[in-house]
Amino acid sequence: MALFLVEATLNESGENKSAVEAAVATLHLDEGKLIEVQVASDFKKVYVIVEANKEEEVQPAFSGEAFTVQTVKEVRIVGQELEDVKKNAGQINYLVEWNFPADLTMDQYLARKKKNSVHYAEVPEVEFQRTYVCEDMTKCLCFYDAPDDDAVKRAREAVSAPVSSITKLSRD
Repeated sequence: MALFLVEATLNESGENKSAVEAAVATLHLDEGKLIEVQVASDFKKVYVIVEANKEEEVQPAFSGEAFTVQTVKEVRIVGQELEDVKKNAGQINYLVEWNFPADLTMDQYLARKKKNSVHYAEVPEVEFQRTYVCEDMTKCLCFYDAPDDDAVKRAREAVSAPVSSITKLSRD
């Protein structure tokens, strides 16, 4: 089975935890499994990781009225085992997106990540959780537990990783 990232916005006018929970409850995956759901703190954007055999199994789950889908992409997880995420997604409150340069390969990215990850120790107030890397090498999403945006930026600088955007996530 493969992992897929679904980036979507909520169509509901209620921008709160209940609206998100209601929208997620409408998802029906015949062959797939919902791995995790992360929600922006303004409750407008939702990041969903689904395990499925192919993209065609993921898309129909989001075809109802609850979501408008922007992206469905196959991803791989880096920095944490999938089984650990399934057991406990961990404390996460920031998502960093990095849009990769066109010439970066997966092997180059993974080597860079391995080499630079030790530098997270230089910013102990930030805990890196995991990254989802798009298989088409367009971008990655990195999840962190951090006190604020500035700490996340310092952690990214420590590991020499650019930031395309930072999203504060809802913890509730």
